[in-house]
Amino acid sequence: MALRALAGGWCLVLLAATIPGVHPQGNDSSVQPATDSGAQIYRPVLQPSEATPPTGTYTLKSLAGTTCIKATMGVEFVVNEKRKTWYFNLDPSRVKSSGYCGKEAAVLSLTLPDNGASLQLTFRKEKKIFYITKLTAHLFPLPVCQKCANKSYSGLLDNDKLFQTANGHSFTCKSENLLLMSSELSVKLVPLKMQAFTLPNGHFGKELECWADFNKRVIPIVIGATVVCLILIAVLTYLFIKDRRRQGYERI
Repeated sequence: MALRALAGGWCLVLLAATIPGVHPQGNDSSVQPATDSGAQIYRPVLQPSEATPPTGTYTLKSLAGTTCIKATMGVEFVVNEKRKTWYFNLDPSRVKSSGYCGKEAAVLSLTLPDNGASLQLTFRKEKKIFYITKLTAHLFPLPVCQKCANKSYSGLLDNDKLFQTANGHSFTCKSENLLLMSSELSVKLVPLKMQAFTLPNGHFGKELECWADFNKRVIPIVIGATVVCLILIAVLTYLFIKDRRRQGYERI
């Protein structure tokens, strides 16, 4: 009987070694069922300091194979809680793009693994213009401290006309676009270049510059021109006064 039991035990060991997924179970209650040790849940890590987000290019094609949305941008999530500010930059290499294309509406969804973070942009076409009418953001980061509870942050902008652009043109902005999604969550897009619905051969059309970039470019020129004019007026005034004094001396 002892030999049979020993032989039976060796058979179980051999089966466990040769058949994948088979593990010998004992009477010890601490032995757990087999799990996939390679499976890991992705969670964003908040940072106490801000850094420039990496720029990614995201495209979405219709069922016909034509590009209906193209966006090049860096995305930063900003969390404000208990008078502290935390940051998380979206990594383009981890982002999955999805959505749908319609004649008057299109959606681009950017999602990280395990829904750790997501950003959804809803585009609307109206006559000769298009714009973003809805923006949804979600962030489920790791707690910032060991005793801190798990918490997710979500926000929504709805019924807006963000980044309004003529159809066939692209909206471009090198300046920061900070969008307040909720009392605790903001999304920063920098730099930003996007176009929806009409993209000939999948390429961006003529650029429409945002007001922030326009002001940064034009205001220094206006100020410089104003300073030059003032200097020129001062020089001309000085020469005029000097010439009048000289004429007065000649009459005496």
